[in-house]
Amino acid sequence: MITLQDKELLAKKGISEEQIAEQLACFEKGFPYLKLSAAASVEQGILAPDADEQKKYLNAWETYTQTDKTVVKFVPASGAASRMFKNLFEFLGAEYDAPQSSFEKTFFEKIEKFAFYDDLNAACQKTAGKDIPALLAAGNYKAVVAALLESAGLNYGALPKGLLKFHKYEDGSRTPLEEHLVEGALYAANKNGKVNVHFTVSPEHRALFKALVDEKAAAYAKKYGVDYNISFSEQKPSTDTIAADMENKPFRDNGKLLFRPGGHGALIENLNDLDADVIFIKNIDNVVPDKLKGDTVLYKKLIAGVLITLQQQAFAYLQLLDSGKYTHEQILDILQFVQKKLFCKNPETKNLEDAELVIYLKEKLNRPMRVCGMVKNVGEPGGGPFLAYNSDGTISLQILESSQIDMNDPEKKDMFEKGTHFNPVDLVCAVRDYKGHKFDLVKYVDKATGFISYKSKNGKDLKALELPGLWNGAMSDWNTVFVEVPLTTFNPVKTVNDLLREQHQ
Repeated sequence: MITLQDKELLAKKGISEEQIAEQLACFEKGFPYLKLSAAASVEQGILAPDADEQKKYLNAWETYTQTDKTVVKFVPASGAASRMFKNLFEFLGAEYDAPQSSFEKTFFEKIEKFAFYDDLNAACQKTAGKDIPALLAAGNYKAVVAALLESAGLNYGALPKGLLKFHKYEDGSRTPLEEHLVEGALYAANKNGKVNVHFTVSPEHRALFKALVDEKAAAYAKKYGVDYNISFSEQKPSTDTIAADMENKPFRDNGKLLFRPGGHGALIENLNDLDADVIFIKNIDNVVPDKLKGDTVLYKKLIAGVLITLQQQAFAYLQLLDSGKYTHEQILDILQFVQKKLFCKNPETKNLEDAELVIYLKEKLNRPMRVCGMVKNVGEPGGGPFLAYNSDGTISLQILESSQIDMNDPEKKDMFEKGTHFNPVDLVCAVRDYKGHKFDLVKYVDKATGFISYKSKNGKDLKALELPGLWNGAMSDWNTVFVEVPLTTFNPVKTVNDLLREQHQ
């Protein structure tokens, strides 16, 4: 039953009662598992360009950046760093005072290696009246951790990852935000040296991000000879999803409906609002110091070159189909392109007349396109590349999470576990059609690919609804191509001690 108070809340968020009904129905019926054809591999669906092909693709990107097209680097950056410090929060709350676990011991033994060491040292002097060596010598380990995590000190426990100091340099330390600005200068600048970088942030941190940009951007612009256009957006309140109780009725907290952020899939709206031709997407914490950026930059340009090459071919074919002046052989060529280059197969096409085939090909070619880097699987948790069945009977490439796969089916479980590659979230997207109009990206989301998770609020169990993931179901109906990229391009920071790995030192 929707109350007047509920209606006011819905209006404020921009959510309709129909959406609520739709979401509650999802809790009722759940989400179907996706039907898999195969795990993608270099033999099947993942490109591994040789040296000559690489050169061709790099040239294609180089040429593209000399046009008046708009390229944007899009970085989801709203993630809080609290999970990065889970082990240290546990240490703060532990019965013991000296480090016990190997994680705790490593943190303290190598504390000087962290890029935030000098800041932390100053924070310790402010909060505890002693520097780090003195506190450690006195066995006061918790004072050091408190100075790192709590608001009286550096407040790292409550900040987003993008604002933490990750890497040390001769002239100071850099945050991930700064590393992304540098990356943007190295592969996303246009012919006039303009670099567009867009960060999605949470409302409470926007001012901090903006302050850091105001403080640092000019120096990087000067260093790399570029002109930055840096923008921010937040997840829209209209993408929040309703929480349900265990009976699949709206969960109420003191009588009020409870809404939760819809996960990274909500960002398809932010992506849709960008005025761009090509958009790079990469997570905020996947950055390396300059000395290791070579591969990252090279492969970013490479996958962008693959995208541009495929897009130009698709556009040429669409124009040919529009002209009406094509032969049967040309139609078959286009079908080959869709099947062999875009990896979209349809067993029914052999039964179609030319006129029907043309309609099918137009429909398949005229949609957003993305090229995604894939790294060799080294047992990292997360999604992977698959050939999956779509609702229209076609088979195409998709990035799937384990929750979308029926792990009770031994064959599917085996496919997932034996997958040769892993999704590092390394995408480049083409979001305009062959006539230059922007695609409405929301139309290409597969709504049947959401996810239900179980949480609690004030001791009461609830069900939460995650929207189709940004690079999963939210891009389900895009043309998708995978390219193998080296592991050196994937260096996420999941825990604070990851910053001690050589890739971040």
